[in-house]
Amino acid sequence: MTSALLPDLSPWKASADFRRLWKSGLISNFGSFLTFVALPVQMKDLTGSTAAVGAIGAVELLPLIVCGLYGGALADALDKRRLILWTEAGQGLLSAALLLNALLPGPAIWPLYAVAALSSALGAVQRPALDSLWPRIVAHADMPAAASLNSLRWTVGGVAGPALAGVVVAYAGLGWAYAADLLTFAVSLAYIVPIAASPAAHEAAKPSLRAVAEGARYAWSRKELLGTYVVDLAAMSLAMPLAVLPFLADDLGAAWSLGLMYASIPAGSLLVSLTSGWASRVRRHGLMVVLSAAGFGLAVAGAGLARNVWLVLLLLAVGGAFDMVSGIFRSAMWNQTIPDELRGRLAGIELLSYSVGPQLGRGRAGGLAALTGLRASVVSGGLACAGAVGLLALCLPGLMRYDARTNVHAVRMRERRAAPVPGEA
Repeated sequence: MTSALLPDLSPWKASADFRRLWKSGLISNFGSFLTFVALPVQMKDLTGSTAAVGAIGAVELLPLIVCGLYGGALADALDKRRLILWTEAGQGLLSAALLLNALLPGPAIWPLYAVAALSSALGAVQRPALDSLWPRIVAHADMPAAASLNSLRWTVGGVAGPALAGVVVAYAGLGWAYAADLLTFAVSLAYIVPIAASPAAHEAAKPSLRAVAEGARYAWSRKELLGTYVVDLAAMSLAMPLAVLPFLADDLGAAWSLGLMYASIPAGSLLVSLTSGWASRVRRHGLMVVLSAAGFGLAVAGAGLARNVWLVLLLLAVGGAFDMVSGIFRSAMWNQTIPDELRGRLAGIELLSYSVGPQLGRGRAGGLAALTGLRASVVSGGLACAGAVGLLALCLPGLMRYDARTNVHAVRMRERRAAPVPGEA
């Protein structure tokens, strides 16, 4: 029984490139959290302005949108491994720039914004290449297991990374945080270099606005895919409560709990990742996406109503668990049904669906809290999420009917992956 709950390690055992890429992502994820914490702390120290700190997110948004879409076209047209390698090296150079600026007698402010924007752009270019590479190095049937293992990698960083970053920034200083981030990128690159080349498919279009539009048209034609995008966007933009957690901790008279609140959502996600063996046996992926997204909203609404800090932490963790279930099955649907020649462009659209939502959610939660009150903002956002997800499920019945065993696109991709490659014995 216990072994049935443990993560399915089939992709890890079968693919050396999966292991290399997984380790690379885990290491660079830890480093990225160092900068994620250190950069706003440095901005606060230099300016003393909450607006200046908040503007970091604003300068990241446009590069995320533009480069996410065009990065998908690049991922389809270029060698994916090479694109990942160069963007990872670029991220390392940006960490070096932050380190040099921090070591100056009078660190400048503008490099912090410049690095934030450029890092967002490089990450948006890299992510579609990464997401479109997984189906090439993992067997079709193992994609749900690969999604679970990748989620485990992310959640380990999400729980431990901020805690480690806080200690490093507080006791060693900003320079050490940036230096450690630079070191993690160097180690990450060492894992990426041996990965096999992953050239563009023969049918791939050249990177252009027309190619981006072609990917968007394909996504629109696949209503079950469209459903995964809009369900996640609704959940994150309506219910994500991160922006108001500091105020919620104060309202509960438990300022000490703020760090635990930030860690609760990824902790719930981590618990699901560690017990995700069951996910490989589920075939109704669309139904699971809808139910778990609605569950996320209801858990957040419950946290907004709760008056006991420990119950709030528990409900936030439950919300994180639901969010991870949704993420596992969204990823499985994407990776098991999208043609290789379109995978990068669709990954760019996916990037927007799960990255823009939290950005919008911060603005919604904070703005509504100012207008209606803290508790009303959290509760109404969670209930609105559950209601919106239910409405979307009614409007997109293809998402609810999706079955990995019978879906025409999943069957076609399974047959393509099983077909012998011309020229091979």
